[in-house]
Amino acid sequence: MSAARPLTTLRVLAVTAALPLLLTACGYGSTSSDDGKKTAVAAGAKKLSADEVKIGYFPNLTHATALVGVQEGLFQKELGGTAIKTATFNAGPSEIEALNAGSIDIGWIGPSPAINGYTKSNGKSLRIIGGSASGGVKLVVDPRKIKSLKDVKGKRIATPQLGNTQDVAFLNWAAEQGWKVDPQSGRGDVTVVRTDNKITPDAYKSGSVDGAWVPEPTASKLVAEGAKVLLDESSLWPDKKFVITNIVVRQSFLKEHPDVVEAVLRGSVKTNAWINANPDKAKASANTALKELSGKALPADVIDPAWKSVTFLDDPLASTLGTEADHAVKAGLLDKPDLKGIYDLAPLDKVLKAEGRDAVDDAGLGVR
Repeated sequence: MSAARPLTTLRVLAVTAALPLLLTACGYGSTSSDDGKKTAVAAGAKKLSADEVKIGYFPNLTHATALVGVQEGLFQKELGGTAIKTATFNAGPSEIEALNAGSIDIGWIGPSPAINGYTKSNGKSLRIIGGSASGGVKLVVDPRKIKSLKDVKGKRIATPQLGNTQDVAFLNWAAEQGWKVDPQSGRGDVTVVRTDNKITPDAYKSGSVDGAWVPEPTASKLVAEGAKVLLDESSLWPDKKFVITNIVVRQSFLKEHPDVVEAVLRGSVKTNAWINANPDKAKASANTALKELSGKALPADVIDPAWKSVTFLDDPLASTLGTEADHAVKAGLLDKPDLKGIYDLAPLDKVLKAEGRDAVDDAGLGVR
C-alpha cells in the first residue's frame, strides 16, 4: 500500500537485524505532509465536544473512503460545527508516529502498521474502530520472463518495503510454494527487492525487477507499462476479502471525544455507501483529491482497473488481521503478538444499528 524518494534510481531499503521488524503500510515511503487543509464549517452548525478533529490518510486509492469523504463533505456534514484538519502520509510509520504524538486523532492505515503500533505500545496507543477497504493487491510480472506461477522462482520480485503488508503476503505465498527466502535479505529461491512503490514502474521498465507484489494503483501502473497480472491476492482469501485499510483512533481521543469518533464513523459509513452506489462519480472524486494532493491525476488506463479491484466496506475483517499477523510471525518478521483489545467496534456497531445493519465481528480481538 511510501515516501517521496528520487525516481531515477532503484532503492532497496536497508535491512536491520532487530525483530520485530518495522511493519509499514502499503504506501510510498516514510514521509508525511501536514497539508493544513481545514474544511469549511457551516455557519451556525452545532459543535461537538472538540473544536476540530485531525485525520490522516494516504494519497492512495485504498484510502479512497477518506479521500472521497473529505472531498465530498460527507465527514463534515456529520461533524457539524467541529472542523476537520487533514494530514496526508506516505507510509505507516510516520502516520503511527503522528497518532502517538497527537498530531492526528484518527487515521486510515494498513493492517501491518496498526499491528506494529499496537504491540510496540503494549496495547496503549490505538484502537481499530472500523474497516475501510479490501483487496487492491496483485502480483504483476513481465510476461516475457514469467508465464506461470512456477516461473516466479529464481526471479526478482519487488515489494514496497521490508515487513510491510505486501512484503509479508509475498513471503508467505513463496513459502507456500515450497521456496526458501531469507526474510531479512530477501535472498533465496526468489529474490525479494524492497522498492519504493513510486519508483517500481521505473525499476520494471529498466529490467531491475521482473515483477512486483504491490497495491493499487502501482499494479495498474505496471500493467500500463506492459506487465501482466499473474495473481490477484484476493483469490487467496476466503470470500476473496482481506483487510487492506483500517480506521484507527488514539485511545485518549476515543475516551475524551466519543461523539466526534462516532460522527467520523457515520461519515465513513455514509461515504462507503455513496462510493458503492455511485462508483464512477466516486472514482472521479478520488482522482480529483489525488490531483490536489499530488499535482497529477491518474490516467484512465491506470485508475479504471485499479478502482475495480478495491472493495470499500465498513467491516474491518478482523479475522484476516489475525491471519496477516500469523503470516508475519511465520516469515520471521514479527514475534507472536497479543492482539486482544486491538479492536473497539462498539462505536461502529452503534452507527450500523442506526442504519438498520448488523454488528461486525471482532474475531475475539475486541476490548474486554
